[in-house]
Amino acid sequence: MTKPNLTDFVDAKIAGGHVSEDDVITLRRFIYGDMAVSLDEGAALFKLNNAGLTYADTWYELFPEAIGDILVHQARPEGYASEENADWLIGQITADGHVCSRTELDAVLHVLEKAREAPERLEQFALKTVADSVITGKGATRSGSELKPGVISDGEVEILRRVLYAGAGCGGIAISRAEAEILFDLNDATIEAENAPAWSELFAKAIANHLMAMSGFVPPARDVALAREDWLDQPGGYSGGLGGFFRKMVSGGISGVRDAYADKSDPFAARGASMEAEIAANEVVTHDEASWLVDRIGRDGVLHENEKALLRFIREESPNVHPALRPLMDKAV
Repeated sequence: MTKPNLTDFVDAKIAGGHVSEDDVITLRRFIYGDMAVSLDEGAALFKLNNAGLTYADTWYELFPEAIGDILVHQARPEGYASEENADWLIGQITADGHVCSRTELDAVLHVLEKAREAPERLEQFALKTVADSVITGKGATRSGSELKPGVISDGEVEILRRVLYAGAGCGGIAISRAEAEILFDLNDATIEAENAPAWSELFAKAIANHLMAMSGFVPPARDVALAREDWLDQPGGYSGGLGGFFRKMVSGGISGVRDAYADKSDPFAARGASMEAEIAANEVVTHDEASWLVDRIGRDGVLHENEKALLRFIREESPNVHPALRPLMDKAV
């Protein structure tokens, strides 16, 4: 008798129209039975998710968890979502021609939250998915007739906050220009709506972060992380890897300690930067940043309440207000 495989199981579930709790347990055994998750298994999960079946609640836990494991924990070095894997994920989500579902958005968020570093376009994809869902009234964040197109709900503010926090966890401490543009577009599209009060605060602080935040800690590049991973994995001979490092330290007194840290094969280099100077430099809004903000605020010819809140926040937090912003500041009372 032929041993059942994941593809056959998925096809049978699609034909049956339902994924039960027992089915989710079986899926876990298929996927994690060999202690590894592959892109082919991920594609099978997407096929099942895109079939529009009825699903047990546990499906909504398995799907993002498995996708995160594929793209982050199964990658090398572990914890880095590569450009190729980000392309694969976005391709899987958009392949069926439908808007991104909440389950798929959860998978993207799971990747962003698990990863030490992820391509910025993956976070932009998540932000734009939420913005499009708000504006069109359908998609990843929309469930329930009480949600109106073009109105930002409390739940959607929290999802936006989660996306931005996940991006910070990936090393993007400051909001990027591309992310700020998406937030401004969403604000412009919903400016007359009865949005959740929390949106005004999130918008003001996120845009101010883009204009004023220091770059902060950035994880090492993937090639550096790979070098560290290789170095740690080297056999523990006198000069090899972590074992070799500590052998040097304990075998030669002070000279052994010096030799251990002088070893050029050790990829752990200190980050030589003055954080205080970086904070002071970035708190000042530059000419380029001020020009961008004036252009964004002036596109529709109206200074709206959220934009006034943003200007007031900058005036309070920035040690120097750029001259280009002073006419707007005077109106932001």
